[in-house]
Amino acid sequence: MNKDIQIIDCTLRDGGYYTQWDFDDAVLDAYFSSMERLPVTYLEIGYRNNPAPGYMGRFGYTPIPVLEKIRSRTSRKLAVMLNQKSTSVSDLEVLARPLAGLVDMIRLAVDPANFDKAVELAAAVRDMGFEVGFNMMYMSRWNSYDGLMRKLHRLNGIADGFFMVDSYGGMTPEEVAATSRSVLDELSCPVGFHGHNNLQMALANSLAAVKTGVSRVDATVLGMGRGAGNLNLELLLTFLSGTCGLNVDFNELGSVVSAFSPLMEKYRWGTSLPYMISGTYSFPQKEVMDWVANRVYSFNSIVRALKNRIDHKVDNAKYPLLALRGRYDRVIVVGGGDSVPRHIDALVQFIRKNAGTAVVLTTARHAALFNGIEADIFYCLDGSEGKRLTRNVGEKNFHGRCILPPYPRVMGTEVPEYAQKHTFELEKIDVVDSCRNSVTAIALQLASELSDGDIFIVGYDGYPGNVLSEKEVTLTNENNTIFMEYAARTGHKLVSLTPTIYRSLAAMSIYQMI
Repeated sequence: MNKDIQIIDCTLRDGGYYTQWDFDDAVLDAYFSSMERLPVTYLEIGYRNNPAPGYMGRFGYTPIPVLEKIRSRTSRKLAVMLNQKSTSVSDLEVLARPLAGLVDMIRLAVDPANFDKAVELAAAVRDMGFEVGFNMMYMSRWNSYDGLMRKLHRLNGIADGFFMVDSYGGMTPEEVAATSRSVLDELSCPVGFHGHNNLQMALANSLAAVKTGVSRVDATVLGMGRGAGNLNLELLLTFLSGTCGLNVDFNELGSVVSAFSPLMEKYRWGTSLPYMISGTYSFPQKEVMDWVANRVYSFNSIVRALKNRIDHKVDNAKYPLLALRGRYDRVIVVGGGDSVPRHIDALVQFIRKNAGTAVVLTTARHAALFNGIEADIFYCLDGSEGKRLTRNVGEKNFHGRCILPPYPRVMGTEVPEYAQKHTFELEKIDVVDSCRNSVTAIALQLASELSDGDIFIVGYDGYPGNVLSEKEVTLTNENNTIFMEYAARTGHKLVSLTPTIYRSLAAMSIYQMI
């Protein structure tokens, strides 16, 4: 193994996908102090981007004052990245030219479909006096681009480094080695490898590339990076220290690992079953990353959605439309709040007193409380609710109907076997304008179809307190939006019969109704 390979640390750039490209000053101090003493050649510190909607922190734009401060504190070569798809040659006057004297290498993130335009952009960057790194993504799919490999020679004399990016993290060492040999045959510049860790092959793939003659390897502290993450810098340095005598100061390596460990505890990047599947079948990580971050989606639902894509299906099941319009006098929509078990006796009395009442459960959390009740029960199934229904009700006590959102469903469909013959789907959701994937929207659509009369809400307590989790804030905002849009669309403000802090609901006590 060659200990003279050049290592590019991409922690601040690639890790920024989790932190919105912001890092605390204490973390940065530890990072730059340690990198100054570790055998790393380049620090890729962030992106240079044109202004865009949404928030990106300092390393999403890497402005000149930030670069000047970094340049003053490190002797390492510095790199920044441009996204080729959103950068034209004319943009370089603003994005690149001011970097002269501050940045050594500008790397381009390149979709193989845009290879020709990317070569023009690379030539323009080189003409400005920068080293040019050409990061070509989607390595596992290069064979699907006709003639791509034969074009690589056009980079000779333009690129100072060509980096093969296993974007989906699903390649094997044998595949990486074969592709590396083909690339090395076409190029006169150094070749590098950027591995993702969906299948935990980032180290093995990097070593396979190096054995064929690749001389540059990308890595990040603790593997921090988009989706399943990248090759761990500490793993690579430890391996090279043990196998070829690379001089590594393990005290410094430990310091930078310690600095980033709280971030790993917070964001928990790394591979998981959904990322493994996305890597194996070369699916984009961004959507999977969003699914994993959404706690409503279970791993099973994510895997099911990915499997549907593998099978080229928009959904894995279709059910009859519900045909019970106007059947009931009124509907009670039951949420998952703690007020449901607290006031269950009153709810049961209300249902007994008011014949013709349908009960719609947005979640099966409290479904067991309604076992045996003399009313028609409708269970809204979305996400992992099918499993919750089995856990809290089960085949023995199931006596209602399961309702699904309209076909096709983004995450696919999961219905317990015993409920298959009692499952229906909605044709559409039009009682609200947004948040149509929410179980609350599904429940209100169902309720509006079941009855032309009153729709009551119970168990939507809201979240008290000043400090809410991100999930609680998101759910609160989503429910408020749904309640307000429903009122605007129908002209009727929904009424909560149990305590609630949602101001978008009208309040009434269930005890005055019994």
